[in-house]
This record gives sequence, C-alpha cells and structure tokens, in this order.
Amino acid sequence: MKLPDYIVDAHVHFWNPQRLIYPWLASVPALNHPFLPEDFASVTKAENVGKMIFVECGGGPSQNLDEVKWVTELAARETRLKGIVAHVSLERGTGVRDELSALAKFPLVTGVRRNLQGETNADFCLQPDFIAGVHGLAEFDFSFDLCILHHQLPAAIELARRCPEIRFILDHCGKPAIRDGRLDPWRQHIRELAALPNVACKISGLVTEADPARQGAKDLQPYVKHALDCFGFDRVLFGGDWPVLTLAGDYSGWLETVVAAVPCASGADLRKLFQTNAEKAYHVQSE
Repeated sequence: MKLPDYIVDAHVHFWNPQRLIYPWLASVPALNHPFLPEDFASVTKAENVGKMIFVECGGGPSQNLDEVKWVTELAARETRLKGIVAHVSLERGTGVRDELSALAKFPLVTGVRRNLQGETNADFCLQPDFIAGVHGLAEFDFSFDLCILHHQLPAAIELARRCPEIRFILDHCGKPAIRDGRLDPWRQHIRELAALPNVACKISGLVTEADPARQGAKDLQPYVKHALDCFGFDRVLFGGDWPVLTLAGDYSGWLETVVAAVPCASGADLRKLFQTNAEKAYHVQSE
C-alpha cells in the first residue's frame, strides 16, 4: 500500500517545562522534560511527515497566549508546523471574545480546544455559557477540538447539534474503553456523532487507551475500523499524539496500525485520511 507523498499529522504536542508550566507533567515523569520539533523529526524521519498541527498541551488558561507565541517562534525554524489549536476557557461564554480576537492575530491559530476529559460533570460542555463560548468561535472561523472520554460522548453529540455552524474535530476517537475491551455503547455514540455533518474524527490517541502489557495492535483494529466506517474517508484525520504516544508505543507502530485497518483503501482515500482532510479541517494550504 502506497501512502501519499507526505503525511499531515493533525495532532502533535511540543513543550518545554523550562519555558512554560504544565502541572500535569509532574505526575508523568517519562514526559516531564522538553519535547521539541527536532525530537519529533528524529523519531519520524522515516514517515515523511510533511506538515503538522500543534495542539495545546494543558498548560492552563493563564499561559495560553504565551504558548501560542512560543509555538509561533518554533514555526519560524520548523516550517512543517502549519497550524495551532490553542487553549480557550470557553465556559466564560461571551466574555471570551477578547481572547479569541487576540488569538486571531496569530496567523497559525486555526482552532481552539478546551480539554474536557478531566471534568467530573459529563454535561460540562452543555452549560449555557460554554455553548455561548462555542458559538463565538464562528466569528473567527475557528474549529473546536473535542477532547473527551467515551462516557462524555452523549454531551458532545448534543453540543455539536446545538452548534451546527462550528467545525468540530473529535480527538482520539472519543477515547474508548480499550483497556476493558468494551466497544459499547461507544460504537452507537460514535455512529450518532458521525451522523452530524459538522463533525470530523481524528484517528489518534488509541495506543495510550490500551494496556500495553496485555494488548497489541490487533486490539485497536475494531475501534479504528468503526470510526472509519462511521465517518467515512471524507471526515477522518490521522494524528500521532506525539509525544504522549511514547508512553505506550512508537510512531511507526501506530502508523502501521492505522494502515493495517484500511487494507483495501484506494490511493484517493489514503490521501484524504493522511493528508487533505487535515489540510481542509485546519485551513492549511495544500501543495
């Protein structure tokens, strides 16, 4: 199977704890050090990643603009870095407009994310102020990355229904319960979410949802295949989730897992999955 001439990785993280503060890294020693573009280049040199989208790294609302400025500096020397998904505390409702306006001044900012996976209230994103904040993205043509756990999918479905003008991108296939070997009710929720035309799905992040001591690539296949079946090749994006990926696997192994899930895909469909869908979703100019 021949992959496109270059891959667009729609989900890459960079951080430097000496530059910005990421409190969560203290509990993950393996990740608690700098991960920079040159490190990414060294582990993906055989994969021909031609473009990448940076996704905010959980540094918190007080430094979201600082993170965007830092990544913009990185992009000056790493020309493959083509887009930024910035953190925004959308629960501030209409009060977040000034922050969105400030982000819009950075040409690389194409979308935002408010990481929801740690919220104990599964309906956190359905609060009126949060919905108002999401509606506010339309003025700046920003997309919204949904980073949630599988049990939060029903609320995400309702949010996408209430905000049909917003481009939603589901991170990590909604983080299914792979460690437990459970497919349901995740399968039905993914089917319902995919029925909404304003939602796309990143085929990413599944390696760290599995148990590396018990499960291998074959255990990820049902989840990858179901997401592909539901969203179709027009609305799926490949993402590496590096360097979080390194907690449970390696980049080449994850790429091979995704390729193995689409053995009969045409060259045109592979180009959508690994290249053009991400360019479209994040407004990155194609070659």
